Amino acid sequence: MHLPAIPRWVQIGDAAAFTGTTPRAIRHYHAIGLLAEPRRGADNRRRYGYGDMIRLLWIRKMADAGIALDDIRSVFAGATDIEQSLARLEESLTAKAAAIEHQRTAVRHLRESGTPLGLLSPLVTGRLRHVPPGALRPSDLDALLVTERVFGPLGAAAQADRFVVLATRPDLRAEDDRLAEAEAAQDDSVSPDDPRVDALASRRCAHEIALLSAIEDAEREEAHDDRSERYEAAGDQRETTTSGSGAIGKMPYDFSAARIRYEERALELLHAQQHGDTPPDSGLSPHEAAVGREVASG
Repeated sequence: MHLPAIPRWVQIGDAAAFTGTTPRAIRHYHAIGLLAEPRRGADNRRRYGYGDMIRLLWIRKMADAGIALDDIRSVFAGATDIEQSLARLEESLTAKAAAIEHQRTAVRHLRESGTPLGLLSPLVTGRLRHVPPGALRPSDLDALLVTERVFGPLGAAAQADRFVVLATRPDLRAEDDRLAEAEAAQDDSVSPDDPRVDALASRRCAHEIALLSAIEDAEREEAHDDRSERYEAAGDQRETTTSGSGAIGKMPYDFSAARIRYEERALELLHAQQHGDTPPDSGLSPHEAAVGREVASG
């Protein structure tokens, strides 16, 4: 049996093909001293022998593992501090693996939901899993996205309860839509001192109180174990967040002076209602004030 011709040396192209690299990479290894320059033939071309090929194979193995070329050189030189570099590399690879797993989970949730909702945290999507198809509006998803950024998954999950109620209570959804339309009309042509601003803030306050009451009713019907699991799961949802005050200066909203006054007034009224202290100029009816005190005391 005759063996095929066995070369004593090969040129750079064959060396690159066999070791899984490129001639350009091999030339770079020569330039940085990672691989010694081999002897050249009569045609002035590099000749690579068995030892060169072994060195190239080890270089490729270590490079494929993510080890930097400088560290590979240290390995060949027998340096004693290579362990620190390898420890840093392992930490980096662990972080990359976690990031990839996070991406895989996000893609899986996106495929399962078929909407951008799947890109939010599982804590949020879990709260909305029973919402009928089409009940969530694009603006609802936008609001959840911003809330998750500012307050994290737990804050967005709390806001999701609001959208669950709106999806199941047509009366509250209709009022929410009317308020949104009225809010959008508060453009620069409206004065912040216009009495309609305070009147609309009073309506918003009453609406928020009704929503809070409906959310509490829904939570009372929810199994205790389900609620506990929800909040325990929040500990596993580590998202980058920013402070509420910091978000105000970084998240742009095209609000007029009247709209800003309206938002401030609505918050003032809601805070007063929840603490059982309705300001005399709030514009709330006695019934609305009573509802607010009942919610606050509940």
